[in-house]
Amino acid sequence: MGIKEGWTSRFYEDFEVGDIYPHPLGRTVTKTDNIWMTLLTQNTNPIHFDDYYSKQTEFEKPLVDSTFTLALVTGQSVTDISQNAMANLGWDEIRLPNPVFEGDTIYSYSKVLHKRESKSRNNVGIVHVKTVGYNQKGDIVITYKRTFMVYKRDKAPNRESYLLKRVLEKDKD
Repeated sequence: MGIKEGWTSRFYEDFEVGDIYPHPLGRTVTKTDNIWMTLLTQNTNPIHFDDYYSKQTEFEKPLVDSTFTLALVTGQSVTDISQNAMANLGWDEIRLPNPVFEGDTIYSYSKVLHKRESKSRNNVGIVHVKTVGYNQKGDIVITYKRTFMVYKRDKAPNRESYLLKRVLEKDKD
């Protein structure tokens, strides 16, 4: 019986300028998500957690905290573009052209804009992408540019699971 490796994302060598990576998982935003993010970040704007207040606005319902949208869409992209990142270097030009509401399902994709070798570290390269998040109706809800350092294939930390091998040796069934 062989161990079949799962998807381990891309390394620096795998990125090509112009490539588009549709991120595989969508996520429906819940009221709990919105309230927790608002509480965790100490965002006191009642538009995110007060139904009565929100009904009086032009939206007539709570808006999802925009930092949740940024975190969600960034998280959706990790599987494809930054599972092997050494560090994030920045998010730029964050735009929120349409609101996100509780119950919306968010999907996303990223496009590679630029890549280059790191000048200070020989084990990583620097990749610059544009990521777009959109809802179940196809409305774009967030765009941003993100720069990160990603390991080169032969310089990445070892992911081999010694614990898994030990467990499999005990489980001979």
